[in-house]
Amino acid sequence: MTSNDANGERRGVNEGNSKGREECGRDCLVECFLLHGAHLPLYTFSRSQEGPNLLSKEPHESFLNRLLQRWEEKNDRGLFHHDIAACETKILPGDYGFIVRLIEGRDIKKRPTEYRMNKVLQPFDEKKFNFTKIAQTEVICRFEESDKNITNYVDAAPILAHDSVNIIAINVSPIGYGHILLIPRIFERLPQRMDRDSLLLSLHLAREAASPNFKIGYNSLGAFATINHLHFQAFHLPMLLSAEKASTECIATLRGGVKILRLLNYPVKGFVYEGGTNLQDLAYTVCNTCTFLEVNNQPYNMLISDSGKRIFVFLQCYAERQALGKVSQEILDTQVNPAAWEISGYLVMKRRKDYEEASEQNICGFFAEVSLSDKFEELQESVVQALKDEWMCH
Repeated sequence: MTSNDANGERRGVNEGNSKGREECGRDCLVECFLLHGAHLPLYTFSRSQEGPNLLSKEPHESFLNRLLQRWEEKNDRGLFHHDIAACETKILPGDYGFIVRLIEGRDIKKRPTEYRMNKVLQPFDEKKFNFTKIAQTEVICRFEESDKNITNYVDAAPILAHDSVNIIAINVSPIGYGHILLIPRIFERLPQRMDRDSLLLSLHLAREAASPNFKIGYNSLGAFATINHLHFQAFHLPMLLSAEKASTECIATLRGGVKILRLLNYPVKGFVYEGGTNLQDLAYTVCNTCTFLEVNNQPYNMLISDSGKRIFVFLQCYAERQALGKVSQEILDTQVNPAAWEISGYLVMKRRKDYEEASEQNICGFFAEVSLSDKFEELQESVVQALKDEWMCH
């Protein structure tokens, strides 16, 4: 079994309080471990919209540095399935500047999808892998809102039974430098379904990182989320993704100043959200969009960009076309699944042949199988109307 639990039984590295390991037999995050006194690093953030709080004990700009430093420590200890620094990368010539990375065999090492690809909303299944089963060694820190309105970091903080715990953990099968997971309220075992508080948490993560190079992604079920336990992904990339460079057209401005735009001349159809007076308004609008899509069984992917100031929502139909036998075998053989990173323009190839033969033309051909082109105009009207109706009631 390979996944973000990464055979935790074989690990004996101690981080924090290790009481109770004899009961569960492994250094993991399940309640049997927590009940025996777990301590984890803790980063707290302030919801203040004015930047770093004057009472902050932690320099605001240091969060990303600390996060990446902790990630590198995990890398040095051999916790990843491969050395991402050794994986070849290139930018393809053409209008979009797609980024292609070769990680041979990632399709074998990565946990396969365990859920039906034709349903966006599915109940949490305790029997399947979930993030409570990851090893404690994979945890970077907790990420919580401060109850004192200050930004702060401590190396070891206790987890109390009543705590609602947000976890930042490494992705043991990384696609880029600093690849991490944000798992909101991990012990509530939430399915992969968007909610406003979790989306707002991811925006605060983007704001604390305070760098346009820190990208956050989200995949719904049916759009190549492989684990039905609510989570976001993020990694550090010192360049713009293809989608971030795409032109847009404003199609609506809602109360509060949140703008809805649509992508122009980009091979996958989607929306871009920006503006508003605060993160709450932006999260409210985007979450309502996600809820509308989920209720209507429409798979989607999300990219949070520009330190949380822009949010891309891509609509796709690849899994449906795949189930109907409408995707060519040549494309299927590449084992490239169009999740948030791929659709945004960062594609991971598992075979050297595909990496060497990659071109803008064949990637655009692949995206033609992904994009929800026929139904997009109709769905756009429905989304905008639903958001306007929701804001009138808000």
